Amino acid sequence: MSFHAYLDNIEAKTGKNIEDFKKLAEEKGFLQNGKLNPMVKAGEIVAWLKEDFELGHGHSMALFAAFKGKTE
Repeated sequence: MSFHAYLDNIEAKTGKNIEDFKKLAEEKGFLQNGKLNPMVKAGEIVAWLKEDFELGHGHSMALFAAFKGKTE
C-alpha cells in the first residue's frame, strides 16, 4: 500500500485528514510549531492513535511519518 493510500484510508475511517491530525498532535504536544517534538517517540504517537482513533500500527506509523515531514 502506498503512503498516500494509507492517508486516504485514515481519512475514510476517521473523517480527519493529515492537517486535522497535525492540529490534534500539536494540542497534545507531539508537534511544536508544525515540527515533531524531538522528545516524542513513535510509540507514544502510535498508542494515542490506536486508543483514540482505533488505527492500526501501519496507519499510525504513516501518520508518524507525515508528522516527520514525509510527503510521498
